[in-house]
Amino acid sequence: MSHASPPFRTASRAGLFGWVMFDWACQPFFTLVTTFVFAPYFAARLAPNPAEGQALWGYATAAAGLTIALFSPALGAVADETGRRKPWIALFGVLMALASLPLWWATPGNTAMILPVLVAFALATIGAEFAAVFNNSMMPRLVPPERLGRLSGLGWAMGYVGGLISLVLTLGFLAGSPETGKTFFGLTPLFGLDAASNAGDRIVGPLTALWFAVFALPMFLFTPDQPATGVPMKQAFADGLASLLRTFAEVRRNANAIRFFLANMLYTDALAALFAFGGIYAAGTFGWSAIEIGVFGILLTITGTVGALVGGRLDDAIGARTVVAGALVVLIMAALGIVSIGPDRIGFVVAVAPPTPGDGLYASLSEQCYLALGGLIGLAAGPMQAASRSLLARIAPPEHIGQYYGLFALSGKVTSFLGPLLVALVTDLSGSQKAGVSVLLLFFGAGLWLLAGVAVRRTA
Repeated sequence: MSHASPPFRTASRAGLFGWVMFDWACQPFFTLVTTFVFAPYFAARLAPNPAEGQALWGYATAAAGLTIALFSPALGAVADETGRRKPWIALFGVLMALASLPLWWATPGNTAMILPVLVAFALATIGAEFAAVFNNSMMPRLVPPERLGRLSGLGWAMGYVGGLISLVLTLGFLAGSPETGKTFFGLTPLFGLDAASNAGDRIVGPLTALWFAVFALPMFLFTPDQPATGVPMKQAFADGLASLLRTFAEVRRNANAIRFFLANMLYTDALAALFAFGGIYAAGTFGWSAIEIGVFGILLTITGTVGALVGGRLDDAIGARTVVAGALVVLIMAALGIVSIGPDRIGFVVAVAPPTPGDGLYASLSEQCYLALGGLIGLAAGPMQAASRSLLARIAPPEHIGQYYGLFALSGKVTSFLGPLLVALVTDLSGSQKAGVSVLLLFFGAGLWLLAGVAVRRTA
């Protein structure tokens, strides 16, 4: 059974601030754990070798993605029946925070912790992604359609800034180099964190949990939630699943929506995998330390913030589909450039001097090219993600918005196990990180081709 949406009213500034702050609260998990600090540490210091570490991380990411793909539409349907989103955000936010804590005990070379860490990481990822499903589904009730692009872009930008600040704090004050014992700012790590045992890399698990607990509060306090429908949970599950089946049937008859979901499925998966393996790839290819990978992450975060802010305005001005397509072209070129780079090569065939120990931060030409391409990826990632989110808000029926965002999460996750899985399998079979990452080009290209055929009824 479906419930009519309450009359629309633009949220207050405090309410909009609270919604935007959710991205700020959640992003450090993806920045510090998934991408730039803990993932490379896992591959370089916990796993037997970087290639095996990349493969194991890929399998864990794939398992989390499959779980998200299977359950997110059903959860969105139940939320539509019950009305409220905040209880679900709280539930899955707690899961993310609690599952992040065990990362602290993953000391270097402690192979007994490999499986527990991978399980904890997968559970935390599931919590973060499910919480985002319900936060996203609140967006169309906060601003009128003509302001969705800016709101979505501002959310992504705030997320990037939150990730940036958490990364600077980690590199500058917590994570010391095992060789020198000093942080990037030349300081002794705070709280007695032992650089030799990579305590600064491991502390990011508890840090992201605390960060979320503090900065998600404005959303819970100020952002208006849809009122509860009063439907009992048991009935909500039954009605929600029945409604979801009807939505699947409706979407199945809508070739345009299917094409959009398929495109989003492919390019979102490729981007997530590119971010997930970018730091691991650099650690294996150039031997970058946590500090070098972290500075690389700061660059991506800065360019991502700029891209999300500019992309949000472009979204409202020229349309979401155009913004996403342009971002995909940039990402394809950047990903191709990355796989063309090795320690002693750029562009596949141009020989350059490889990095040497003690030659300084990004001293070699190959490292500098990798850094520049990473900046391009950040610049394109923000607009692509923000415009995709706002486009769906404009085409989804208001009474089924939770279900459509569940389907949106499904489309972004149904192959999220496949992308990392293919990267992991190709890396395993070839023994080459470069070969593993190169499969993502196929995902980006197919996503762009599908998106080109999506018809937009109105400026989006």
